[in-house]
Amino acid sequence: MNTTFPRVLTLLRKERGLSQKQAAAELKISQALLSHYEKGIRECGLDFVVRAADFYEVSCDYLLGRTVDKSGAVISVDDIPDGEPTDGEAHSSGNVVPVLSRKLVLNAVNLLFGLLQRYNSKELTVEVSAYLNTALYTMFRALYAADKRNSEALFSVPHELYQAAAAGTMSLCAARVATLAPQALPNEQVPVLLPNELAKVYPLFATSMLNLLKNAEHKIGKV
Repeated sequence: MNTTFPRVLTLLRKERGLSQKQAAAELKISQALLSHYEKGIRECGLDFVVRAADFYEVSCDYLLGRTVDKSGAVISVDDIPDGEPTDGEAHSSGNVVPVLSRKLVLNAVNLLFGLLQRYNSKELTVEVSAYLNTALYTMFRALYAADKRNSEALFSVPHELYQAAAAGTMSLCAARVATLAPQALPNEQVPVLLPNELAKVYPLFATSMLNLLKNAEHKIGKV
């Protein structure tokens, strides 16, 4: 069993608002065994995967982390709504990866700023924006520097310093966001961000965000 299964199994139970005891009774196993499954201590059989998928009304592929869509659908470039639907982008017959990646990122950013509107905190928005701006700056500059014909005069930060400086800025922004977010709203007003709530509040963008999270963790796992 892969490492995603315990996490998804736990997440689905919490989305339903069930205790381990309640879920175990519904799944016809002991609470101790369910606890072992959720912690990844023991591997379950295929019969339990199917039973859990039926109970939580998701696909086995979703339970096993093969897709972020609960129905088991695999996302394609045409399934993702444009982050900017008026841009009139025409699909080319070339490499589809940049188009797909662009849509995922734009939709995830739309969802992120939708959340920031709910927080209604100028400081929080400034820090999130600064983090994203710095990330884009870093990637653009790396591509810019690949061609030696491009003049470094475009930038004020020396080439040998920008990566470390940008990483430091992003770390500081992330730390400030982590500090500001809990203070921005009373606990009862903080938006619930479990997948089912994201899909309900942001139907156009939730799938993109969930795919982005999966892709990022896959990359982080390799590091």
